[in-house]
Amino acid sequence: MAITAKTVIERDSLFRGLPKAALERIAALRVRRVYQEGAVIFMRGDPGDSLCGVVTGRVRISASRPGGKEVFLNIMEPGDSFGEIALLDGMPRTATATAMAPTELAVIRRDQFLPLLRTEPQLAAHLIQMLCKRVRWTAQLMEDSALLSVPARIAKRLLSLAALQGRAAADGAKVTLSQEELAQFLSLSRQVINQYLQEWKQQGWIQSGRGSVTVCNVAALENLASEA
Repeated sequence: MAITAKTVIERDSLFRGLPKAALERIAALRVRRVYQEGAVIFMRGDPGDSLCGVVTGRVRISASRPGGKEVFLNIMEPGDSFGEIALLDGMPRTATATAMAPTELAVIRRDQFLPLLRTEPQLAAHLIQMLCKRVRWTAQLMEDSALLSVPARIAKRLLSLAALQGRAAADGAKVTLSQEELAQFLSLSRQVINQYLQEWKQQGWIQSGRGSVTVCNVAALENLASEA
């Protein structure tokens, strides 16, 4: 089923469950933006003035560390939204968003959204829940980095990506992700990622191809991810 701009709004965690009339009012605020592969949608530090929902294409969310090294934070695919925090507080962007393919976005501007927020109490409750989830997600990333072993971190991230973005394949859930991208997600070297992926491939836990990893044995990776 194709994703439409309206569908993106309806599925967004900010808005899911709202009355149909409220969703219609929110959807009416959206504007269409199109980006070519490699185009920067916004940079870290840019004004935080909108929420973006992916209609088609893919978007990489990343941040730069001291020394210029880029760290991947997430990959957004059709149906996903990003920029919620900036939509709410209007502060500068905390990350950079880049189109990984020709991409169409449904964009809602903050200056148009805030007046609507004042008339929708249920929407305010949704926003509080979303912010709590974001805090928990960030805390979990910090905990994983500090406490989990390298293979456990890799396994846990693969399972998360497979659950959120995986596409059904004959032998499991296929994630469109290169080894380099996975390495940047976890702040590891590509060599380390390749080492473990090759081991797991030999054991039949995963299959790897050009720019993709297929999770074949969820139980084995879950066992590994639970080890410190």
